[in-house]
Amino acid sequence: MESNVDGGEAIVEAFRNLDIDYVICSPGSEWPPVWEAFARQSIGARPGPKYLDVGHEILAVGIAFGYTQVTGRMQAVLLHAGSGLLQGSMGIQGARAAEIPMVVMSGESLGYGETKGFDPGNQWYRNLGVVGGPQRLAEPVVKWASQAPSPETLYQSVVRVGEMAQRTPQGPVYLNVPVETMMHPWLRPENLRKVPRAPKVQPLAQDVERIAALIAAAKYPIIITEDAGRDDAAFAALIELAELMGIPVIEGRAASTANFPKSHPLHLRSNIASHSKNTDLALLVASRVPWYPPSNRPLNATIVAINDTPLKEHMVYQTMYADHYLEGDVGTSLQLLREALQHNGHSKARHADRSAHWRSEHDKLVQAARATEAATSDSKTISAALLCRTLNEVMPADTVYVDETIVHSPILREHLTWEKPHSYFRVPSGLGQGLGIALGTKLAARNRPVALLIGDGSFLYNPVLPALTFSKDQDLPLLIIILNNNNYEVMRRTHLEWYPAGVAASEKLFHGVHINGPDYSMVASLIGGLGLRVDQPHDLSAAVSRSLQSAQGGRTAILNVMLDG
Repeated sequence: MESNVDGGEAIVEAFRNLDIDYVICSPGSEWPPVWEAFARQSIGARPGPKYLDVGHEILAVGIAFGYTQVTGRMQAVLLHAGSGLLQGSMGIQGARAAEIPMVVMSGESLGYGETKGFDPGNQWYRNLGVVGGPQRLAEPVVKWASQAPSPETLYQSVVRVGEMAQRTPQGPVYLNVPVETMMHPWLRPENLRKVPRAPKVQPLAQDVERIAALIAAAKYPIIITEDAGRDDAAFAALIELAELMGIPVIEGRAASTANFPKSHPLHLRSNIASHSKNTDLALLVASRVPWYPPSNRPLNATIVAINDTPLKEHMVYQTMYADHYLEGDVGTSLQLLREALQHNGHSKARHADRSAHWRSEHDKLVQAARATEAATSDSKTISAALLCRTLNEVMPADTVYVDETIVHSPILREHLTWEKPHSYFRVPSGLGQGLGIALGTKLAARNRPVALLIGDGSFLYNPVLPALTFSKDQDLPLLIIILNNNNYEVMRRTHLEWYPAGVAASEKLFHGVHINGPDYSMVASLIGGLGLRVDQPHDLSAAVSRSLQSAQGGRTAILNVMLDG
């Protein structure tokens, strides 16, 4: 046993055994014990997680979020006291809603300078204390929150929160670690275990057979999905099941990732309503809000929810009107359904006519989208559809798009093309997270171009300077494309929808809409990046190409695209 280490070493040792790749820290005055442990790790050339300093709490959480949604691997975030925790809480809430596992920690002082031989700093007494501890602040936005009970239990407390974060439903877990606990000597036990990954769960065989029978009997089955593509295995299993039975796949309006190849003949875009009258079986695959209003369900369909946790505890209200549930790992559940159907004699050939019908419908939808894009050729302004067409022509096939737009998001999902998993990610609710999530995505996918598509309003909510600094420091070049309509357009549209004959509509007097923004592209020069502004359609392709070349060459590019609405 080592006797010259303290609680900081216990925390880092727990991170090692949890197989964490990165400890992402928005620095605070409680963390010298952890920094000392990382210094020992570096000097001793010991394997372990890499430490990253980040200049903003929402950025730190976003980087962990983005990295995990690509790799599936949980990361750790260190924030400062209660104030830093509050600053990062929007991102933590987003991680909870997206079921992203994450260990989040911050600290407090229990002795306030009265402990003989140790002064934590008078800031803890003056203004950093939280009545009841900072865990009270974290409780509404995490799965579980508490304080490390003692120096003797610190190591296992960190391991425990890491294991809980990875259990279904996955999500962020918070641990408050007092500075006195971290400064206390820690005796490393012998034979510390490597913490096993959380096992996957699967449905019972009789449940699989019951749902397989429903699929086999259906005349007009459809698949609706939002998040199946987060897992590579589920992405592949969804294709296999759809192809076997000739079932079309529709990505709902709440889709937050690429779930199915856009060119696949069974991909029917996002219009669920057009199938509501005719479908007799709706398979909700990792889909939590398939219809809106919630009661607007297909009245003649049997509804089956297939998910590891179909009922989301973080939602205030949710009803899918499910008649059956198939609960367990999504990829495994889809594979078991396919195997059961094949065992009962089903094959692609048996359902060839249905597949051919949906191929024809798919082709019509593609032709309609292409016609919309073609209509932009002679435009004198840049539309979101023209931007998508240009991105499809210029960007490599393996591009990862991170979307933090509002009014333009449905257009992006309609017109952008992708074929692989992890090609598109929608930023969760709460503007200001896009840059962090894009950087975490790039950290996980260094060999793929990462393009952040972000509205001008959304861009203003982000911690831009800390993000650009981190991008340069860690060699994570992004292509940032600002869809600039020079206002908060969603606010204007909402006002008009609620008051179509109101004073604001008749007098064109809108509040909550105005943005008098700078030329955002100029910000790139602060880190030696490329900044371009484009407002003419004939200049757009060259501007996208130059920006891509800059990012591929290691320099972040900001392309400020002036849109017509």
